[in-house]
Amino acid sequence: MNQVSSLSNNLLQAAIDANASDLHFIPHSQDIQLFFRSNGKRTLHTTLSKKQYMMMLAYYKFTGKMDIGENRIPQQGSIHYQYHDLNYSLRLSTLPANNLESLAIRILPQQNIHSLHQLCLFPEQLQTLKSWLQYQSGLLLLTGATGSGKTTTLYALLKAFTETNHYQIITLEDPIEKPIKNVLQVQINEKAGMTYDLGLKAALRHDPDIIMVGEMRDQQTAQFAIRAANTGHIVLSTLHANNAQGTIQRLLEMGIKSIDIEHSLRAVASIQLLSLHLQKQRHHRAAIFEFLNEQQIHQILKNKTFTNAIRFKQLRRKAYAYGFSKDL
Repeated sequence: MNQVSSLSNNLLQAAIDANASDLHFIPHSQDIQLFFRSNGKRTLHTTLSKKQYMMMLAYYKFTGKMDIGENRIPQQGSIHYQYHDLNYSLRLSTLPANNLESLAIRILPQQNIHSLHQLCLFPEQLQTLKSWLQYQSGLLLLTGATGSGKTTTLYALLKAFTETNHYQIITLEDPIEKPIKNVLQVQINEKAGMTYDLGLKAALRHDPDIIMVGEMRDQQTAQFAIRAANTGHIVLSTLHANNAQGTIQRLLEMGIKSIDIEHSLRAVASIQLLSLHLQKQRHHRAAIFEFLNEQQIHQILKNKTFTNAIRFKQLRRKAYAYGFSKDL
């Protein structure tokens, strides 16, 4: 066990030193390749023997409170980790593949919640996000692909809301990624019966001003979030969509009626991350946004192309022209 623990520490510390957000263990017939995802790019870090990997997989399953004997279905777990006096949450995910299980680990630093100012590349887009703080009710959606920074931006928005007023804020998360001061954070646990639907119903009885739903995963959660937004609450959530206009299509595909979207959805920010070409910020990325306001949302629902909106392609060109990025 000491040998496995030592190997695990070496790999995790190397990943943190490389500013990696994820570790991917990919099984092959003879060996297992370990990739780091750093600054959005995936690179091969090392190769492990099958014996090393099986011992490490059992170690992670045990410490992550997963079923060691189960290898036929996907499992999830989490581990608290400390390195250089800093705390990290490791989110573990297994997936049966090639007669072995693949393992992915997401590294979530616990110490800092970024401010909106730290996240946004362009000042005018920062001001648009800050304007969201003026809403008194309605649904505000952050959308994007996996790893685009939705949750990081969501936490930054919550932090900004806590700094502007004495709001009663309740979050429903699976898992809780970072502690937020003066916010009531609720852990969703589907296996134990603590679903998003049950959590939302309970949260509404706690007199909230703002409810944060970590992710709108299905029609039921989306419909309940919309009902909460229509009863005088601010509801913040995330959704998987490729761009701002695709967010509306995604909601319609989930079975949400156009009239409900029109009455409840106040704004959308679709996010992409750009790697910055700055000598002093070699590992830094910043967010660019496609925004939708209420007028543009209504235009899309009436089968019109939304106008006066800046698209990701234009933003990447702007970042390139200003020397922030090497990529168009």
